Amino acid sequence: MFKPLFALPFVAFALIASPVETQAPQKPSINAPSEVAADPANRLNIELSSGGTVVIQLRPDAAPAHVRRIQELASSGFYNGTVFHRVIPGFMAQGGDPTGTGSGTSPLPDLAAEFNALPHLRGVLSMARGEDANSANSQFFIMLAPSFQLDHKYTGLGRVISGMQFVDGIAKGEPPAQPTKIVRAWLDGPLPMAAVAAAPAPQAAAPAPETAQAEPSTATVEQPAAQPPAPEAEQPTAEAAAIEESAEEPKASSTGG
Repeated sequence: MFKPLFALPFVAFALIASPVETQAPQKPSINAPSEVAADPANRLNIELSSGGTVVIQLRPDAAPAHVRRIQELASSGFYNGTVFHRVIPGFMAQGGDPTGTGSGTSPLPDLAAEFNALPHLRGVLSMARGEDANSANSQFFIMLAPSFQLDHKYTGLGRVISGMQFVDGIAKGEPPAQPTKIVRAWLDGPLPMAAVAAAPAPQAAAPAPETAQAEPSTATVEQPAAQPPAPEAEQPTAEAAAIEESAEEPKASSTGG
């Protein structure tokens, strides 16, 4: 009769001493999973006018919509002839704007943010965006050095696996006096026909169409405090995907989408 009464404290102690184990969500590795690396459509090649070809391993496992956008635009020839319009030593090289001004986009709709656990290490490819977190479109940037303050604020979608020395050779400036061009961008493998058909043809330096937005969505990625701020005159004021720099924490604004 007394057995249950004496047993209860031991049961309670057992429950306290043995909490239920929960598995933490798995973070994506900086290295692509084997099935991602095995797909040639996940390798982006960028031939530069300054010499050399850069090979980037795309990561659809971390940012599927953003990778699909890059694949579509590269497959359609959208990036061919575009320039790296904002290149900051020790920070990043930004391109992907058909106007070369930092305020242009593709005709495709903006993308919803896919912020993920991929760190912004040297060589990481990430998407530029405006102050709206869901404004990434066609502009991208490649990290010249680590900048972890950008993590979870810009969408990382790949990393250079070959030709980083050619990225280092991209002309510097905001904008550069003689900007480096993308001669050609292509994938190692074909995309499904439906995806290729959906991609727009490249548009030559057409200004971004005006919208009914109350304020421009200037893309900005703030630079680490050690870097001097860019002159105000260099900052784009129209809707765009640029990367803003400042000594403060980056706002939920741009270079990455």
